[in-house]
Amino acid sequence: MALEVFHKDETLQMRRKLIGQSCRLFFSHDPVKIMRARGQYLYDENGMQYLDCISNVQHVGHCHPSITQAAAAQMDLLYSNTRFLHDNIVLYANRLAATLPKKLCVFYFVNSGSEANDLALRLARQYTRHQDVIVLDYAYHGHLTSLIDISPYKFRKLEGQKEGVHVAPLPDTYHGIYREDHLDPGQAYADTVKSLIEEAHKKGRKISSFFAESLPSVGGQIIFPTGYCKRVAESVHEAGGVYVADEIQTGFGRVGSHFWAFQLQGEDFCPDIVTMGKPMGNGHPIACVATTEEIADAFTANGVEYFNTFGGNPVSCAIGLAVLDVIEKEDLRGNAVRVGGHLKQLLLQLQTKHPLVGDVRGVGLFIGMELVKDRVSRKPATEEAAHLVRRLKEERIVISTDGPWDSVIKFKPPMCFSIEDAERVSTCIDQILGAGLQGSISRNT
Repeated sequence: MALEVFHKDETLQMRRKLIGQSCRLFFSHDPVKIMRARGQYLYDENGMQYLDCISNVQHVGHCHPSITQAAAAQMDLLYSNTRFLHDNIVLYANRLAATLPKKLCVFYFVNSGSEANDLALRLARQYTRHQDVIVLDYAYHGHLTSLIDISPYKFRKLEGQKEGVHVAPLPDTYHGIYREDHLDPGQAYADTVKSLIEEAHKKGRKISSFFAESLPSVGGQIIFPTGYCKRVAESVHEAGGVYVADEIQTGFGRVGSHFWAFQLQGEDFCPDIVTMGKPMGNGHPIACVATTEEIADAFTANGVEYFNTFGGNPVSCAIGLAVLDVIEKEDLRGNAVRVGGHLKQLLLQLQTKHPLVGDVRGVGLFIGMELVKDRVSRKPATEEAAHLVRRLKEERIVISTDGPWDSVIKFKPPMCFSIEDAERVSTCIDQILGAGLQGSISRNT
């Protein structure tokens, strides 16, 4: 039986009445009502096609036939509680293990990135018997209370920083305290973490973990300086803590050259815990925590069973396996290298042409283009970035902003994004900037 379909205005009216207003829509001033999708394209109620530069969750492309077939086939066969013995969960864990360093060999399956990070926090605290956490400024690790507490992006708008949370400077070489002209920004930023640890110890506090996205997203599509993660891990380990790499936004080959973004820091760096989520189910809710035998054993030793009703169920694991198959068969990591590299070069060309483009950074299909009022002060061009997003929507390209000042145009499209898509986006941005973005803002306000 087909579901009832409402006119866009009626849907919007009903949503405003029935859904909490803190649950915001993209383009809230004029939302797009999406009815179907395929690959990197979205289609509205009138059949109008939009190029999707936002949906990193639909990792291998919207409604990929291999994923929907795997889901339907397993759902038709068995969709059981995870306490029943089944092959899919161990097959999937084994496939994931093959992508990770050998020491990360124990897996806990959950349903969302927030759940994964909450469990990682529990693992770290149980293993170390310490409570305090170090996080990066502007970080966001999830919507659970435990994670709001370690997410400066959120807690600064709410109850503020808890005593056991220590905030390290974001290693941003464009806006940060150590910039691109510093001789060794990786060491300099790592030293700020070491200083935080020393200050915590003076107060009698103990560090359980350092939590960081392998490439900070909400922070503005930040690429860590060379050597940063390894040096931070050394200091954290010396303090008796563990390093947690949040790969929920960046894992599963988005960076192209590697399967996991933390691997960009070199073969001699390995986190103690890795969390993963968003892309692993291509839109289906599945997430995971990978860790070492030692940390897992300490968690088991507390005598409290860990049980997750849906995490790792046969359907979720069948979907996860199908996603891995598509990444390999369609060479989506190679596509991220080729298309992401081309897109970055096109944006760098725009930087030479338009003063508003202050910085272009990223790797694979994880790219940020920062707009600034001027390149000397590097004052964020927040209004201009928002206007560019609106103008691109008019050209049927959906994209969004990120960063502390919402001045970074972020590109995290489905991994099937093409060379032609990259050129289309670049051409449209060029035309919009060339037409005088700041003047358009003045006329529209």
